Amino acid sequence: MAAKDKTIYQFHAKDIDGNDVSMDKYKDKAVIIVNVASECGLTNKNYTQLKPILDKYKERGLAIAAFPCNQFGGQEPSCEIDIKDFVNKKYQFEPDLYAKIDVNGKDAHPLFEFLKKEKGGTLGDFIKWNFTKFLVDKEGHVIKRYAPTTDPKDMEKDLEKLLG
Repeated sequence: MAAKDKTIYQFHAKDIDGNDVSMDKYKDKAVIIVNVASECGLTNKNYTQLKPILDKYKERGLAIAAFPCNQFGGQEPSCEIDIKDFVNKKYQFEPDLYAKIDVNGKDAHPLFEFLKKEKGGTLGDFIKWNFTKFLVDKEGHVIKRYAPTTDPKDMEKDLEKLLG
């Protein structure tokens, strides 16, 4: 398979309710894929900025796929039900939430292995912390990776360009 043929659409993941979901649900949509955690110092800033971004761009074809991960400082210790309640109630935010995964190591989810391979990071391809964000175009190609400390609002210029 040529590099241009490799997309997120070849992957599946369990959603927060335990259903198997094909990433091809994002065909013809731009997607922000992000590893999230409820007890991180970056949680409030990311959720409070991602919500208005989704509200603003959803009609233009943006989706947000949030993958809880407990690999960084044990900052996502809750079960899926509690994670979903936390995000929905505290932030009135409803991204596409997925089941908890690993993003690094031998048990890393294949989608995140792909994302890291497509857009490596500074000092190595591994995910450094919660809220590493990947921007995927409407054809399923990873076009940019953002550091955990990048504010979601600072992604808007790229979103505008991507969504036309």
